[in-house]
Amino acid sequence: MADPTVQQLPTELNLTPLVADGQGWGLGQSRPIMDWLTTFHLASVVLDPYTNESSWILRSATRILEQFRSSHARINFIVTAGAEDARAFLGPLTEEYLVFCDPDRSAVKAMGLTELPAFVFTRVDGAVAAKTEGWQPKEWEAVADAIADVTSWTSLDIPGAGDPGPFSGSPALG
Repeated sequence: MADPTVQQLPTELNLTPLVADGQGWGLGQSRPIMDWLTTFHLASVVLDPYTNESSWILRSATRILEQFRSSHARINFIVTAGAEDARAFLGPLTEEYLVFCDPDRSAVKAMGLTELPAFVFTRVDGAVAAKTEGWQPKEWEAVADAIADVTSWTSLDIPGAGDPGPFSGSPALG
């Protein structure tokens, strides 16, 4: 029997990757969420490139994601913008990380997010196992701990050196 307290993402939710093409960067083939979860869980940092709050967390977010690079979690950014703005916001990080573009915020809505930035852990069964919104370091650490528990990996201490102080996020739906 399914746990009624766990949020299940809709199977019709599509994620669209940012990809390099012959002319620069564009949108790749959009695929259902379950196609992205066939082998690995998703450890996603969700950002709004049009707000200060998401820019304040970039360095911390990459440090946290790097901890899980070789785990059984596919580390990624979900950016609430099209290809051009996602690339402009993330710059060279687009070459190092899987990036999904969510300009209509359908993933944000499906995950039930109200503030960005957010850190979301989605298991291979499509369930959101842990999430936090805004930048509350101990809550981000709890999500990292959940990823570590499920993937039998090592978590990390948050906040780390150079991380910003706690702050609320911006409205997730724009």
